[in-house]
Amino acid sequence: MRARLALAASGMVCELREVVLARKPAALLLASPKGTVPVLVLPNGTVLEQSLDIMLYALRQSDPWQWLPSSAQDLSATLALIAQCDGSFKANLDRYKYPNRYALPDGLGDRAEGAVFLQMLNGALATQRFLHGTHFGLADAAIAPFVRQFAHTDLSWFASQPWSALVAWLTAFETSKTYLQVMDKVPTWLEGQSPWRFPAL
Repeated sequence: MRARLALAASGMVCELREVVLARKPAALLLASPKGTVPVLVLPNGTVLEQSLDIMLYALRQSDPWQWLPSSAQDLSATLALIAQCDGSFKANLDRYKYPNRYALPDGLGDRAEGAVFLQMLNGALATQRFLHGTHFGLADAAIAPFVRQFAHTDLSWFASQPWSALVAWLTAFETSKTYLQVMDKVPTWLEGQSPWRFPAL
């Protein structure tokens, strides 16, 4: 989701090939043997295999909405926050959402640990509307999809927590035009089939 968010924000147009990972097409494995998504194949043949790398690449080509921080210091702080999300918080999210995969009786311990990160985000959002600052940006786009997954694991519990600023931020994200565009369903791509254009006209 976050790779598509940045591509949409940049105005870049790409060929979108929606795949089912249980039936990985040969073209995906040829481009990226690790067989996970997202994967972006550039015109020169370079392959980007991490969503954050795709985001940075797209926004460095074109950033009309000014998603990238304006200074090297701010970019470093943003990337550090994203690294915290992608590291310990993502690990907590996976174990909370899928405890059986980790031989856990439940995910409540990881939910509690993940909530510490969410409380920190709520504190930041209590003083500014977005993690990026005055407008939605790289930090918001990179982190919001994972917060959304965490929230939707148990919406009632999430809504009952004392983080109203976080809930307002997530609601704004889930009702935004860019989010709705990114969430548009497209048919699964099959070998030999023409890919979809993204963003769509």
